[in-house]
This record gives sequence, C-alpha cells and structure tokens, in this order.
Amino acid sequence: MKERVRILDGNTFLVSDRVGDIEPSVDFPTGMFSFDTRFLSTWLLKLDGQRLHELSLDDTESYQTRFFLVPGEPTHYLDAKASVIRERSIGGSLDEQLSVFNHTRAEVGFTVRIEMGADFADLFEIKDLQHKKGRVTAIPGVNELRLAYQRETFRREAMISSTAPAEVDERGMTFRIRVGPQSEWNTRLRVVPVIRSSRGQDFRAVLPIAGLRDVEAIRSEQREFVERAPKLGCDCGPLAGAYRRSLDDLSALRYESISLGVRLVAAGLPWFMTLFGRDSIFTSLQVLPFLPELVPPTITLLAGLQGTRLDDFRDEEPGKILHELRYGETSGFEEQPHSPYYGAADSTPLFVILLDEYERWTGDDQLVRRLETSVRAALAWIDSYGDLLGTGYVWYHSRNPGTGLENQCWKDSWDGIPYRDGRLPGFPRATCELQGYAYDAKLRGARLARTFFDDPEYADRLEREAAELKARFNRDFWVADGGYYALALDADGAQVDGLSSNLGHLLWSGIVDESRAPQVAEHLLSPELFSGWGIRTLATGQARYNPIGYHVGTVWPFDNSFIAWGLWRYGFRSEAGRLAEAVLSASRHFGGRLPEAFAGYPRELTDYPVEYPTACSPQAWSAGTPLLLLRVMLGLQPQGEHLIIDPAVPEGMGRIELLDIPGRWGRVDALGRSRSPRDPDRGH
Repeated sequence: MKERVRILDGNTFLVSDRVGDIEPSVDFPTGMFSFDTRFLSTWLLKLDGQRLHELSLDDTESYQTRFFLVPGEPTHYLDAKASVIRERSIGGSLDEQLSVFNHTRAEVGFTVRIEMGADFADLFEIKDLQHKKGRVTAIPGVNELRLAYQRETFRREAMISSTAPAEVDERGMTFRIRVGPQSEWNTRLRVVPVIRSSRGQDFRAVLPIAGLRDVEAIRSEQREFVERAPKLGCDCGPLAGAYRRSLDDLSALRYESISLGVRLVAAGLPWFMTLFGRDSIFTSLQVLPFLPELVPPTITLLAGLQGTRLDDFRDEEPGKILHELRYGETSGFEEQPHSPYYGAADSTPLFVILLDEYERWTGDDQLVRRLETSVRAALAWIDSYGDLLGTGYVWYHSRNPGTGLENQCWKDSWDGIPYRDGRLPGFPRATCELQGYAYDAKLRGARLARTFFDDPEYADRLEREAAELKARFNRDFWVADGGYYALALDADGAQVDGLSSNLGHLLWSGIVDESRAPQVAEHLLSPELFSGWGIRTLATGQARYNPIGYHVGTVWPFDNSFIAWGLWRYGFRSEAGRLAEAVLSASRHFGGRLPEAFAGYPRELTDYPVEYPTACSPQAWSAGTPLLLLRVMLGLQPQGEHLIIDPAVPEGMGRIELLDIPGRWGRVDALGRSRSPRDPDRGH
C-alpha cells in the first residue's frame, strides 16, 4: 500500500501519493473531496513523458504540502539535469504552484503534462463505484478546463485554471516551455469545487467560511484558534507534542455546514468529514475544558435535526438524535439514508449528557432553557422507542435492513458484539454501555429539570428510574463466573458474555456498583485487555479476538480516554494515569497525531504501536484524546462556581502546568507533578 499524503481545510481535503499525484483507488478515497463528492480523481504530472520521483516532502502543515521531485526512476547516483517543486495548499479550493528548474548551463525545452479528471464519485461509492447515473462533461477553455457532472438537479463542477499559457484538452493541460540556463518556469493551478443548486447558484459562495481562502488566512485562523486554548507547559515531550498536534487538527477539521451555516468539527478524514451524533458529542466532551465555544454549534444543530417522526428508511424516531449527516449524490437521491440518518442508539442519551456537562463548565443556562423541549424528547425516547422490548433497557434493531446499520452502538462493525465463544447474537441487542449512558442521562436530566425547568416532580421521577435501572443492570449484566459485565444482552435476555473495553464506559457513566468497581478496573488493566499501549476493544482469549480487527482487538485512543475518565471517577487514579501514559507514549510514534485505531499487539512484542492500515487520521475524537487525558491527570472537575483541581500525574511524567482554563469561574491555572513513590496516595 502506497503511503498517502493528506491536506485539509474543513471538510475539503485532498489525498495523493508522495509525489503529489492522484489516481483513482478502490480501497481508499484518493482525490480531492468536498461535501462528500470527489472533484478530482486524476491529477498526474509528467515531465517529457516521465513520471516523477520523490526527493523530499514537507507536510508539516495540515493545509499545505511541498513536494521536491526529479524525473525518471531513482538510482543509487542521481545527477538530475532538472527538478520540480509542487507547492500545494487547500482552502476551499486547491492551489498548486508548479515550478520546473533547469540545472544546466544551456536553455532547455520541456513538455509538462498534467492529466486531469473528475469522476464526481460520492464518498459512499469509492469502494464499489457503480456506473454514474448522471453525465460527466469536460469543457476546455482558454487556460482553463471545466469538468461538470449533472444528474437531474444534482450539479457539481470542478473549475481548473492556469496562470501560464496551456494547451487544454478534455483530459488535461500541456505546457510546452523553454527554460533558460539555471533558471525556472512557474505556473499556478487552481481547482475550485462548485456545488450548484437547481437554480444554478453555487452554495459555497454564500458560506463565508467555506469560500476560497489563501494560506495566510488559514494560518492566521489556526494560530488564533490555538491561542484561545489553555497554555500547556510540561516536562513530558509526548504530551506536549500531542497537545499541540491535537489543537492544530481540531482547527483544521472545522467546517461550515451547507444547510445551516454553522461551524462544526468534522469527525475524521477521509470517511467521516461531516457531522456525526456520537463522534461529535464525544469530541465535544473531550474539548469542553479547553475550547467550550466549539460545543454550542454542535449541540444546537443536533437539537435542530432531532427526530420528529417515524421514518424506517432513515431509522428516524421522535426524540432521536441523528447518527450522520451527508451531502452527496447517494443521499440526495435516497440511495443511502444519510440525509440525515438516525441509526445510532447512543447519540440520544449522550446528547443530554453533553448539555448538562456543558452547563456545569460554562454556566450557560440560556442554552439549557432553550433546549428544554429537546432534552425532554430525548429522555422520552430512551423509555419509549429506545426500549424496544419493554424491559427497561435501551435496545437497537434497524428499521432499514437494506441500507441501515446493523450495529447501532459505537462498535458498529458487523462483528463488533460477539459472545465469548465467537457467536454473534441476533437482534435486537442491548449493549452494556447504552444502559450506562441512559443511567447518566437520567441523572443529568433530573438536575436540569430541577435547576432550570422548574419541574421537581419530573426530576424525582428521572432519579427514581435511574436508580431502578442501575439495580436492574447490575443484576442482569453481571457475568458471575468472570467477574465483569456482559458486553450485551441478546433478544432472549441472555448475556452476550464477551469481555471488552466497554467496561470502561460503564465506569464513566457511574452505573457500576461500588463493590464491583475494583474487579472492573482489574480486568481493564489486565494483560487480556491492556496491551501496554492502551486497552483493547476485545480481550485476548475471546474467540473473535484479532489484534488488527476493527472492533475486536485494536486499541482506540478515544475509547481509552473515556476509560481513563471512568477509572478516575471511581478513584482509580494510578490506573487512570498508567493508561494516560501508555496512550501518550503511543502518540509519539505517530508524530503526536493519534490515529483512529492501532493494532492491539502486546507492547513487549513491538517497539512501537503498529498502525491500523485504514485508520482515519486526523480524526476528531482521537485529536480530543490528549485533552481529556490532561483533564484526568490534573483532576479537573467543575463544582458550582469553582473548578476543583486534584492532580495525580503519573510517575516519571514530571511537571504539568495548564494555564487559563476557561469556564464559569473565568480562567484559572492548574499545576500537577509526578508523585514520588514515597508520597501518600491522593485522590481515592
């Protein structure tokens, strides 16, 4: 598999090979994409008919790349008479400065050719590209090429232009140039994606953030974003690097929604460059102590798109929070249900959890009062449509067996919910973490009802229901012969007894009985689940365990951050610190950028965490992981008008200083240091 280079600005991104070329791929979305459509599928550079070879690559910025190239095949001794630099940036459009250098003492003629093409594939079509139902046209002009696609009212265009004279045909541009001795030739190429309405209007033109921006504007905006975050000073190199990389990636992942014009954080490149319910909520919880202003646009849009009816195709139900919102062709023509799609059983209780946590940090009671109807509808969904079997648990079973998701929990791959012996349960399923989220949502909903909705009777009822759910859960999900909670219940109420990382989400939710918490923590840090780099999604010894299985043995950084938060909640501070140190150590091997997932091999087996081949990177909830781990290590917790700071920094990590933490208290500083083995144990 060729190593790929990625640049992005919002949800406009480009994926190429290491010389900057783009060729269609059936296993990974190469090309230039914006709002779920590929606007460039071919972009191949040749010099005198030869492909180019990489000398060096500068990809330190998320939105800009420079390729240093020479023609021909590499040899042990390379004495090139010419070289090429491609300097590329993305800011709503693609800009590429192409420079050809003549290193001889005589004038030389060159033929520069760029093959250009756009298949306008929907992101959902990449792995299984079908014959397009619309028509693609290529219209050459003077130093420009317009590639267009139309299917009824669905219209997309790629406008390609050059600042240097070019021979333009339907497949690209040719430049016949002469370059003086030890001189250079340049042109600037621009590719502008156009999304047209049925009336011909370009949607992007009315979005101030999604419009065309130059490199300086993007750089300035990212610098301002980073400067708004708390300042980190620490002795731990991996933590410092991961923190800065996370802020850069979160800034780069922000985009403006076409439909509502609000600024959101996309879930992850390349597959998830849009709004998600679950991913966006988890990311918001991670970044809340650092960049609380990112939360209101997300939670407001989720409330605005909350389900209001029964729609089997979209898995929509009254009160349900969406799973995914897409803008591409297959969604527009209802070949996929993502306009939006509601196939997630966890986003609805998580919505209530996020709103409550946001108010605790910021004191923004106005947003809470404005979303009262949405909160009540979400809580009502838990007890009505969420409880498919009337047993008091949240279940899921897709209403859309054709194109809907089977698994509607965060481990949503087909084999993500197995029994210990490898069998897969039927539907409906009630995974354990869904019950924890529902429990937490009821308690938080009760606080909101009592404090802001002036409804103490409703609050009392929610608290009573939460207590009943906790008792019922601890009775039905506890695997007596294993000393842990089952991964799920099947449709018959039997335990799906897989041992998984979901245990940590139960600690985070608070649904675990205090008497059982030590056993849960022991399992999480056992060799079966803890690889040394992080906690695996599924334990070794389980029949479906696979260290490179998407949800059955890999390590997910986001998952680990919430597990660490759960360990902290129950007082297991050293265990939470051990987990934080492991994940941050792993980040060093990825240049500070934690990927979506990495392999679950034991740390003693590998000197570095093994990359998962198709992991999204950057991904929002992976970028948020170092931030949440910082919160856990410093013991940050809002309490009334104050921020409680109770640090427990892992041994060997040294000093951690976080300045200007925002919240309802204004801005405060937190300082923590590694404890000596002789120090008394704090925080339990």
